[in-house]
Amino acid sequence: MPKKRRIRSSGLSRRRFFSAVAGASAAGFVGSRAAALARSPEKRKSPAHSRRGPRVVVVGAGAFGGWTAWMLRRRGATVTLVDAWGPGNSRASSGGETRVIRGVYGPDRIYTRMAARAFTLWHEAEARWGKKLYRRTGALWMVTDEGEFVRASMPILRENGFSYEELTAAEAAKRYPQIDFNGIRWTLFEKQAGYLLARRSCADVLEGFLAEGGDYRESAAAVGAIEAGRLTGVQLSDGTTIAGDAYVFACGPWLAKLFPQLIGDRIQPTRQEVLYFGTPAGDDRFSESRFPVWVEVPRFFYGIPGNERRGFKIADDARGEPFDPTDGDRRPSDRAVRSAREYITRRFPALKDAPLVEARVCQYENSPDHHFFIDRHPQANNIWIVGGGSGHGFKHGPAVGELAADNVLEKKPVEPLFSFARLKQAQGG
Repeated sequence: MPKKRRIRSSGLSRRRFFSAVAGASAAGFVGSRAAALARSPEKRKSPAHSRRGPRVVVVGAGAFGGWTAWMLRRRGATVTLVDAWGPGNSRASSGGETRVIRGVYGPDRIYTRMAARAFTLWHEAEARWGKKLYRRTGALWMVTDEGEFVRASMPILRENGFSYEELTAAEAAKRYPQIDFNGIRWTLFEKQAGYLLARRSCADVLEGFLAEGGDYRESAAAVGAIEAGRLTGVQLSDGTTIAGDAYVFACGPWLAKLFPQLIGDRIQPTRQEVLYFGTPAGDDRFSESRFPVWVEVPRFFYGIPGNERRGFKIADDARGEPFDPTDGDRRPSDRAVRSAREYITRRFPALKDAPLVEARVCQYENSPDHHFFIDRHPQANNIWIVGGGSGHGFKHGPAVGELAADNVLEKKPVEPLFSFARLKQAQGG
């Protein structure tokens, strides 16, 4: 019988300490489900339990941290996962009901390739856990300019096995009469795209991690001392310290607070507003059975139908103003509601007077070039930084976790595009 793992919950005692905490992601139902798993060792039997490997502490249980912890555990590491509020909480960049999964990435071949790998891993997770995490709706890309971004994607989509159709605006209008295609030059329908259940899947990853024998602590965390080029431990808000052979910080918008000298303005949290409008009673024209995920470029408004019955989701991908993920006010702004309603009136006329039924304020954690960071800390060779999701990271969660785990266990080298060195090279340094 494997040794019973423990879930420890530590209160947040001091605001000063909390300003330097890591972690972002569910208290509520996640805590109870995780606790139930921890009390049921028979549910956690796995060959991975008998393996002995390095001790790794992962801070942050969102899409990047949760999957990294799970991948490390599957590879035989002894892993402790720490998060301040739990996976999928309302402050987390991985919170909310849904996220788009798609392969169109312009000329950025690496992300289309990672999306293809992520699709495989999402499907494998669904089969392993017996849960539905991905909903296939297709994605309709509506192009108002020459469409260089979308056209650059097309050969890369083919290379990676993504199927698509190129449609004229008139052809798309016949398929989706709910949309006013005035001003749209042409469209691309990405067949395998759809959406992921965000908050729910973060909780499922935690359950999967616990079932593999992982250890979870719900606590704020701060970086301990770095001595002789190595981190000595992670300090929890109850005064205890966790020591490991390696440490992964996947704390999204909190990374700059934890590592101000290294990160500084390399990750800038911005306020992003997501709005949900109510559809007419009994009208399924905007349901996921009859309507796809949609994106308009180059303006980059996007939306998701259905959303677990939350409403017709619409969001503006334009980067918002700087935002404090811990204490920021998450009420929607009048400006965002007005802008969304103007867009809906023009593009989806049947929803002109639709009521606003729900709203969320989340945050992106933007890197200067919008690429991820998956790299070792230059002053501490046992610290790994995984972040910079920049508004498009959630779909890649399992692929990022796989790559990060292989980096930590030295099975793969660092990807140059995700290194800190790339920024110096771009600046000619």
